[in-house]
Amino acid sequence: MSFTGNEEHDFPLAAAAELTKNYRVSSPTGSTISHFFGKKAIQDILDQETCVGIRIYYALDVDGQKQLIVVGANASENDLFQGKLAERSRACPTMCSASNPLNS
Repeated sequence: MSFTGNEEHDFPLAAAAELTKNYRVSSPTGSTISHFFGKKAIQDILDQETCVGIRIYYALDVDGQKQLIVVGANASENDLFQGKLAERSRACPTMCSASNPLNS
């Protein structure tokens, strides 16, 4: 089955809040709970000619800290690994949102 770029990803806030809470309570205090990527980084990936969406890889940096690698994906479900990639997200903690159902 091919990617179309129109896959369903809607998710209700209550369910998302429950899942993020499950993660927070199972992780040691101070663990990374989220990552922020700026609009330009995401838009640059999405603007690639054959890109229909993004894939996000889990990663560990040289200090053993959780990171994410963002890469575009085409309709054939393949990574556009020779195109734009994003990393260097802003992690929470320390760059966190105000308290809300997803993080508190």
